Amino acid sequence: MSEVNATPEISQNNTIYINNLNEKIKIDELKKSLNAVFTQFGKILEVLAFKTLKHKGQAWVVFEDVSSASNALRQMQGFPFYDKPMRIQYAKTKSDVIAKADGTFVPREKRKRHDDKGKKRKDQHDANLAGMGLNPAYSGAYGATPTIPYPGGAKSMVPEAPAPPNNILFIQNLPNESTPMMLQMLFLQYPGFKEVRMVETKPGIAFVEYGDEMQSTVAMQALQGFKITPQNPMLITYAKK
Repeated sequence: MSEVNATPEISQNNTIYINNLNEKIKIDELKKSLNAVFTQFGKILEVLAFKTLKHKGQAWVVFEDVSSASNALRQMQGFPFYDKPMRIQYAKTKSDVIAKADGTFVPREKRKRHDDKGKKRKDQHDANLAGMGLNPAYSGAYGATPTIPYPGGAKSMVPEAPAPPNNILFIQNLPNESTPMMLQMLFLQYPGFKEVRMVETKPGIAFVEYGDEMQSTVAMQALQGFKITPQNPMLITYAKK
């Protein structure tokens, strides 16, 4: 529990520390989702998250190299992850994995709150851009199929003759700033997830593939109408083959 007070800056290393994570998410699911979101930045050696009360809402992602960690920290700061903007900084030491293995791992109590002003501004900016939308509709994803709140113009995008059930979902009405990684985070939590495909020339749509049509149907029912931003409830149908 020893803390270094008024540390001017935590030096770069290949482990990032994330807090402000949603504490209701099961540890295994949290680790899988973190791995899915951060793997685009480089090879991940380990994702650490613990069930103990002191470690709730926190995780460590250990990359193979420092540049991966730096890119992840910069690009994912404030990213809305399960309804809450992530707060990311470099871990205080490089030895988290070793310390965990040999039993000397010390929980980090209250991180310093006075991160450099620029990062804090970016934090708020990113949170404002991306964090405003991921709302409690998400928690309803595990219950019965929600009603589908079609926005004004979305109904016109529904194909005249819906495609028969199959393992690929067609997602419409996405905000233009959506990324494959953002969608992967949402759809990965349902069994059988394979991949997300987006068309660069056509923002606002995506295809999500599952192992079979039963798995795709579960995901469709769970995320139908989920709002990435308040103006963009997802419209999900089966893809035409």
